[in-house]
Amino acid sequence: MKKGKVGFFDSGFGGLSILKNVIKDLPEYDYIYLGDTARNPYGTRTQEAIYKYTKQAMEFLIEEGCELIIIACNSASSEALPRIQEEIINNNYKDKRILGVIIPASEEAVKITKNGEVGVIATSSTVSSNAFSREIAKLNKNLNVHQVACPLLVSLVESGEKDDQIIKPILSKYLNDKKFKGIDTLILGCTHYGLLKDNIFKVLEKSGKKINIIDEGVVVSKKLKKYLERHPEIENKLSKNGGKVFYTTDLTNGFQEKGSLFLGQEIKVEKINLE
Repeated sequence: MKKGKVGFFDSGFGGLSILKNVIKDLPEYDYIYLGDTARNPYGTRTQEAIYKYTKQAMEFLIEEGCELIIIACNSASSEALPRIQEEIINNNYKDKRILGVIIPASEEAVKITKNGEVGVIATSSTVSSNAFSREIAKLNKNLNVHQVACPLLVSLVESGEKDDQIIKPILSKYLNDKKFKGIDTLILGCTHYGLLKDNIFKVLEKSGKKINIIDEGVVVSKKLKKYLERHPEIENKLSKNGGKVFYTTDLTNGFQEKGSLFLGQEIKVEKINLE
């Protein structure tokens, strides 16, 4: 039997920060990464548009031989994943698995919060979807979730900005929001934000707040490892040659350069058309 790959999908290259952690913990598997950069960002798109784009991406990755796919995009995970699982998996590909990033981060928050006050920073789309609030409520309805949309952070990361004098005021504006006054746990609810984790920690530390920071890349990697241990019927179908293939819908020098920054190693990217 021909074995399959693990697919990763994001609207851009932010999901490479998730893949970086997964490759570190699970280097033996073969991976395919797809970034829909031609239609990025998803955070400002309608729910129907996000579903349409995500569905096209899932069908492409399945055709490329993926047995398991991680939607490493919070907007797609919050707006499209439940419908994708119902319409694609249940109807056409019952033996495939598609997972998101919202549930693993939510589970981690519920596990580590001590005072029951959880903060979320994310894109406007993810915040308006209330996906984190819903998932956390399923696990523990007594917890309070406080969300702040951070529309400037994705552009900040993608520009490659390193100047702390520019980064710090923007982060301070979001992190010192009155909604976060009593939180003890903060979910970085966008794949890009992991690259700002050190900056975020410094801002929180300076404000005197001792807060647990949940980086989706770290959490998803840990959860995926446990998932494969619990599901040998999936794990046994995965090929193990350590291969990595990268696709984008809009090939630019920026994707290659910034993608390499997110992944921590040089990548070669091939352009494809999802329409």
